[in-house]
Amino acid sequence: MSGRRAAVPGLRSPDPLGRRLPAVYAADELAQRMTDGFDQVLAPVQATLDSLWAYLSPALAPEDFVDWLGGWVGATAGPDRPVGQRRVAVSTAIATHRIRGTAAGLRAEIRDVFGVEAEIVESGGTSWSATPGTALPGSAEPDLLVRVRVGEPSNVFVERLREFVEGNRPAHVPCRVEVLPL
Repeated sequence: MSGRRAAVPGLRSPDPLGRRLPAVYAADELAQRMTDGFDQVLAPVQATLDSLWAYLSPALAPEDFVDWLGGWVGATAGPDRPVGQRRVAVSTAIATHRIRGTAAGLRAEIRDVFGVEAEIVESGGTSWSATPGTALPGSAEPDLLVRVRVGEPSNVFVERLREFVEGNRPAHVPCRVEVLPL
C-alpha cells in the first residue's frame, strides 16, 4: 500500500477526542492539545474506514489499491496495463473465471493482459447425435495452438506470452504458441 493515505495535512477528525473527555479534563489545555495530537493521527484512519466501501469498488478505489483488489479475485491484467484496464479486469474477474480453461477464456485473458487479440485453434470438439456411431468432431490427439499477430514481436513479449499460456491452458492439453508479425 502507498503511504499517501497515512497523513493528510489539515484533515480534521469527525469526532474529536477532546469532546469526550470528562469535565475535569475538558478545560485542561494540555489534555486538549494531547487529544488533538491523537486526532491528527486517527483522522486518516477514520476517513479510510468511513469510505471503506469505495476502496472495495474497482471503479472508485485508489490506483494502488486496484492491484491489491485484483489479487483478491485473481484478476489477470498486469501492473504494466493502464489503470482503466486493470479496473475492468478486477470488475470482470468473476465472470472471467467462469470461462477459464476454455478457448474463449484464454482469448479473453490474453486480451486483458497483453492487449492483443489471439487466435486459438484447438483439436477438441463436442457434438450431439441421435445416431449411434456418428463420427466425433476434432482429433483424438489433444492440441492447442495460440497464434498472436503483433507489430514487432520482442523476445521478452514472446517469452511472457509463452509463460502466460502455459500457466492458463488446460493442464492435460499440450500447447504451441506462435507470434507472427502483422
